[in-house]
Amino acid sequence: MRLVFAGTPAPAVPSLRRLAASPHDVVAVVTRRDAPLGRKRVLTPSPVAAAAEELGLPVIRADRLDADVTAEITALEPDLGVIVAYGGLVREPLLSAPAHGWINLHFSLLPRWRGAAPVQHALIAGDAATGASVFQLVPELDAGDVFGELAMDIPEDATAGDLLTRLADDGAELLADVVAGIAAGTAVAQPQQGEPTYASKLGDDDGRIRWDEPAGAVLGRIRGVTPEPGAHTTIEGARLKVLAVAAAPADAPVLAPGRLALHDKRVLAGTGSAPVVLETVQPAGKGAMRAADWWRGLREAPVAGS
Repeated sequence: MRLVFAGTPAPAVPSLRRLAASPHDVVAVVTRRDAPLGRKRVLTPSPVAAAAEELGLPVIRADRLDADVTAEITALEPDLGVIVAYGGLVREPLLSAPAHGWINLHFSLLPRWRGAAPVQHALIAGDAATGASVFQLVPELDAGDVFGELAMDIPEDATAGDLLTRLADDGAELLADVVAGIAAGTAVAQPQQGEPTYASKLGDDDGRIRWDEPAGAVLGRIRGVTPEPGAHTTIEGARLKVLAVAAAPADAPVLAPGRLALHDKRVLAGTGSAPVVLETVQPAGKGAMRAADWWRGLREAPVAGS
């Protein structure tokens, strides 16, 4: 089949590489425009754009799938559109332009966590399992019939970045299997079952640590927003990024929410229940460091704000 692939961030790259290695012809890769990154705001291609150029595939850079992009894609006469975390909506008439429409690799077990940040919300909510689904794209958000899915338990110490890396790799194989089934005429999609939940895009406030929440919720939030948008708190009015955490040992002392203390060479932070261990932090204007090293530079035991 002639495929058009749409994606932008790193988790979409394994799917692009897998389809490029398949018998099908990727006739175009659609990705968002180059964006300024870093302190010097250097204009940088998206991970998908960089991979496509490495693979020698034609790239269409567009932040919106407008009339011009629709015409460009339609002229390629694709058999199937494939989308993985592109970052924009596919509407009519583009939705119906490929002979088989569009399919979407989504990193959740639909209908749970439809939307932009499913893995992050699964961790924040304390879900025990997650997965990936390949479904037929329809006008309603992530509501189409599902061709296939895979499920996995969420490791206790996994961050959103960890889960996305694993789901991106495993999901690429699932996606390739569905594409092969559509090409062979054997793919069958089933309606989604259950009550939908929604995973809106995360903002900076989602990364603010609520120390009065139970330890499990604090750990889930920190891991769910790592690496983006990042977990943070305030210490004496200054922002402190929290990069890595762990559950505290059973003999750890009880601390009031937000109260910090050193115990057995580990920095503890109090929550609404048991304390948690701060492993890696990043003070404002400095690089990442071990929390114990940061602690040694303090004059007195601090209290973390919200």
